[in-house]
Amino acid sequence: MRPPDHQPSRRRFLDATGAMVALGLTAGCTSDAGHSGSGRASDDAEPPDAQTASAATPAPVPATGTHQAGITLPQPAQGNLLAVVADLTAAADPGPLLAELGRAVAALTAGTDARLLGLPPGDLTVTVGVGPRLVRTAGAALPGGTDLPGGTDLPRFSREQVAAGARGGDLLLQICASDALLPAIAATALLDQAGSRLRERWRQSAHRGANIPVGTSLTAPRNLLGFIDGIVGPHTAEAQQRNLWLVGPSQVAGGTIAVVRRMALDLPRFAALSVAEQEAVFGRRRTSGAPLSGGAITADPSLGAKTPDGRYLIPADAHVRRANANAVGAGLMLRRSYSTDAPAAGLLFISFQNELRTFTSTLARMDDSDALLAFTTTTATGTFLILPGFTPHRPLGSTLFP
Repeated sequence: MRPPDHQPSRRRFLDATGAMVALGLTAGCTSDAGHSGSGRASDDAEPPDAQTASAATPAPVPATGTHQAGITLPQPAQGNLLAVVADLTAAADPGPLLAELGRAVAALTAGTDARLLGLPPGDLTVTVGVGPRLVRTAGAALPGGTDLPGGTDLPRFSREQVAAGARGGDLLLQICASDALLPAIAATALLDQAGSRLRERWRQSAHRGANIPVGTSLTAPRNLLGFIDGIVGPHTAEAQQRNLWLVGPSQVAGGTIAVVRRMALDLPRFAALSVAEQEAVFGRRRTSGAPLSGGAITADPSLGAKTPDGRYLIPADAHVRRANANAVGAGLMLRRSYSTDAPAAGLLFISFQNELRTFTSTLARMDDSDALLAFTTTTATGTFLILPGFTPHRPLGSTLFP
């Protein structure tokens, strides 16, 4: 767990700019090595500013709208993510703080915030969620008191080694970008904006593997275990309306519920398995992602399919079987999961759903006998109400904290 930072402005600024300078120096050395002779650019070489301008910059993702960015947009998801979990201090008023953060997010993603240090924002997105304590407080303030979605804490599950400071939290900042520098710089700006009103609990940087086509206009990355991650989910507008977005009460309409879990993976033990044994753990082919019951990667796993001698093609404890939404009797999760290499090789699991029971019922069934869980240890966990989208006239969080 990261210790609280008692000098947020100076330290975070130096962290972000120091990383940028270091990377800049490395890039400069590599670039110079590519020139012959003395390493000086020739007279007709493209000037640095022109080189920067000619580089492909991802299209911007609007920060405002019915839903926050960074959930279904962009597609495919950006390659880099930084998740920051923090608590509000006792004197902090959630309404003004969230409104300020929303304005800062809009400025950062539009490229008008000087704290970007001259970098183009590209496809930078910031997704903001509030934890169960704040949701319960907001619900209690409504006439008659209301139990709002997102007000329930996650239960504890097996295979968890979670320090007290890495469980729960009041605020989630999910910051994504194709440019690996931007998440840390945006986090620095947002935490600086909040100042002493926020106390950071933990943070995690993560990255996505190569995108693999899994359907029309849909891709999913490979994870550190070598398998395609996030094949099944509410990928159509209709499925998202049914499984992803909250439709009420009005204070949360357009939002969703996120579950965030950081997991260490036992890569050496998994790598020691044969390919067939690894595929039996997942219930899918490692190369193609197709279910062991046959068909294309997008085919629904046939859980009843058997070999001629009566064995299930998809083993009884395979992840595909234990996490199957129909078998669980719950909805679908939309996953935006990333791989980690520190503090341990693993997975930053992030799922979005409009009912927390979609996740809890699924994990409870997996907890019973899912072969994949034997290779995981959860080290941080929390659930957050992802706030409805915002506009210049409807500040972030204003429907919940007027």
